[in-house]
Amino acid sequence: MTTIRAFVESDFEQVQAIYLQGINTGNATFERQVKTWPEWDKAMVNECRLVAVRGGKLIGWAALSRVSNRAVYAGVAEVSVYICSAAKGVGVGTSLLLELIAQSELAGFWSLQSGIFPENQASLRIHKKCGFSVLGTRERLGQMNGIWRDVILLERRSLVEGIEL
Repeated sequence: MTTIRAFVESDFEQVQAIYLQGINTGNATFERQVKTWPEWDKAMVNECRLVAVRGGKLIGWAALSRVSNRAVYAGVAEVSVYICSAAKGVGVGTSLLLELIAQSELAGFWSLQSGIFPENQASLRIHKKCGFSVLGTRERLGQMNGIWRDVILLERRSLVEGIEL
């Protein structure tokens, strides 16, 4: 059974290892190395950091990062969801993303966005399943190993009463 719970700092080493697996696929991020604890802690919103645990082992994580420091974008965040290779395809990503959405709305976020490589079909399916819509493709957004990569931009708007759109 998989449990979704709040991230604690002692989870970070396992979060790094899962992130490195994502980096190594070449289809999860433009990043080439894992962040240090201070870098990751500064980048991620405090209220919305989750991990998935099965059998005492951390198998996935999800978090939000702000898209801007401007007050007008205070309720807009970018989603990160990473699953260890041994736990892919069994619903962990969907569970994490659904809980992240719920927590984001409690924290007052009205818009979540994700940028996903077209080759990452599993992530695209999970996001669409969780109510994200494709806004378009950002063509040749960045280079990775000398190759230009496209990124599909997805968005989910909150449906919670009291969060004004």
